[in-house]
Amino acid sequence: MVQDFQQYGAWRQGVVAALENYRMWVNAAELSDGATDQRIGRALARLADDKLSVAFVAEFSRGKSELINALFFADYGQRILPSAAGRTTMCPTELLYDPAHPPSLRLLPIETRANNLSTSDYRDDASAWTVLPLSLDAGEQMTETFKQVSLTKLVTPAEAKKYGLYDEDDPDALSTLDAHGMVEVSLWRHAIINFPHPLLKQGLVILDTPGLNAIGTEPELTLNLIPNAHAVLFILAAETGVTKSDIDVWRTHIGPGRGRIVVLNKIDAMWDELKSDAANDAEIARQQASVAHLLALTPRQVYPVSAQKALVAKINGDMPLLEKSRLGELEAALFNELIPAKKEIIRAQLDEDMAQLASAQQAMLGARGRDIVEQLQELRSLRGKNQSVVAHMLKRVEIEKKEFDASLVKLQGTRAVFARLSTELFTTMGMDVVQEEVDAVREAMQASRFATGMRGPVKFFFEQARANLDAAADKVQEIGAMMESMYKKFSAEHGLALALPMLFSFDKYRAEIDAIEAVYQKQFGTTTLLLTGRAALMERFFDSIASRVRKTYRAANADVEAWLKVIMAPLEAQIRQHKDQLKHRLASIGRIHDATDSLEQKIEAFETTQGNLQQVEGQLRQLAAKVGAALDAAPTVLDAAA
Repeated sequence: MVQDFQQYGAWRQGVVAALENYRMWVNAAELSDGATDQRIGRALARLADDKLSVAFVAEFSRGKSELINALFFADYGQRILPSAAGRTTMCPTELLYDPAHPPSLRLLPIETRANNLSTSDYRDDASAWTVLPLSLDAGEQMTETFKQVSLTKLVTPAEAKKYGLYDEDDPDALSTLDAHGMVEVSLWRHAIINFPHPLLKQGLVILDTPGLNAIGTEPELTLNLIPNAHAVLFILAAETGVTKSDIDVWRTHIGPGRGRIVVLNKIDAMWDELKSDAANDAEIARQQASVAHLLALTPRQVYPVSAQKALVAKINGDMPLLEKSRLGELEAALFNELIPAKKEIIRAQLDEDMAQLASAQQAMLGARGRDIVEQLQELRSLRGKNQSVVAHMLKRVEIEKKEFDASLVKLQGTRAVFARLSTELFTTMGMDVVQEEVDAVREAMQASRFATGMRGPVKFFFEQARANLDAAADKVQEIGAMMESMYKKFSAEHGLALALPMLFSFDKYRAEIDAIEAVYQKQFGTTTLLLTGRAALMERFFDSIASRVRKTYRAANADVEAWLKVIMAPLEAQIRQHKDQLKHRLASIGRIHDATDSLEQKIEAFETTQGNLQQVEGQLRQLAAKVGAALDAAPTVLDAAA
């Protein structure tokens, strides 16, 4: 497993090195512009921040934390995450490694649920978190620190309601009260463990979720963390099999698909010493088949394991027990599916980036080549000509330069239109617009007398979100059409070889809005609306749905802003290049006219430049090929290089 991640990490490092070499060479060859810099920068950032996330989901007491210990932390010779009978993980807990922070446990207080903000909204707010340092050399002390994720506190029903954790209209609400009328809630809303484990350093992110009862109360799990995980392990207990709540969560929040794995844990409870191994295996197989049938899977998609025995076996070096625990089959399934799938996503994205980069650089090299050919033809035509012919040529180039300068003045007018359209674009999709929509739906939901009456305002909220994106798309089309006209005009009037500007698409953000609405439809069905209090519904909606819509718009705003910055970059780069070429032509012909330079020497210099340009084209192809080779590198090659 560690080797799999090391190979994946080595593959990423190889691609990063090839891209860095490509960028340095392109900059040195003056073949870069704003669009090129941004595309390479974003590709490198994507590789640097590449994460592989695995979520563990189950009802309490199914052995999630023990499975995480067995899979990832057995080499430490002890349990890292607390594991015992009953509930040990009371809040969603992420295990990751960020070298920018020291080893620590970051805890988000449960009180933040009262502020109508999601966990994501607090991630960059350092003041909101309680930070506990981790003593890596003191195992027992570190384990004690991790027990924070198990802590709870008693609050009044009114306070629990404020956090969206108590609903007096729920028929089961009274059963959650203790003898003193208090409600037990988790002390923390979210935990992030920053731990320098080798796998976490390679980009693995582990999400340990609380029992299924918390999935409905912390919508961030169902809307963001679980759906966006590259792999979801759904853990069941071998003895109990699939319960009704298990089926509900599987169908509503997980479901079959790529990267979804079902684990039948605690098979050691079915090891009957009075039966043969074959009989025990047959019993486990029957339970495996039953679980697969209830979840609409094939038996091979359900993995029976004993996490506890696997952990003991790894710590004690007991290979027969480790084999009997069957953990190896789960490890192979998890990483044989997870890493190749993630690698393929990155490769596809970078292949597209490299194709566009190569196209942009070839266009710039082509323009340079044509300029050199034109100047050579111009200079060769002067052989044997008298001074008056040279003077005529000089005058013609001066006229061409004046016409080009006049075009640049017109370009400034276009820039003003571009600035106005850009401002109009952000008035249709800016964050202030989104906040106005959120405030409007909040007022409409509060004005509704019944929970079911909230559906209308929410439906309008999503319709308005899509309408805003459609209006923004129309404005982008207008900007794109204007830029396309400008590109064609400069190409026709001045012989510039300009590829049409890249267009911006809102399809990804429309799809995200559709996905968020689909989650809303699942989580806020008729039954939920009828059985859940209006205050709790609003808390859940704004804590998850509205927050995710804001996040989608924030990403769209950032990407549109980046697009606006670079859409003119290719044109500006070729304008600078053409302007310099005209300047050099004037100087060159002027010197020939004044007899201060030999015509043949000038022709020879341009022929040398032409040859050098061909070498540059060859080097560019080689560097692009090296990036492609790094993307296609096989694990066996990485083994040899390690």
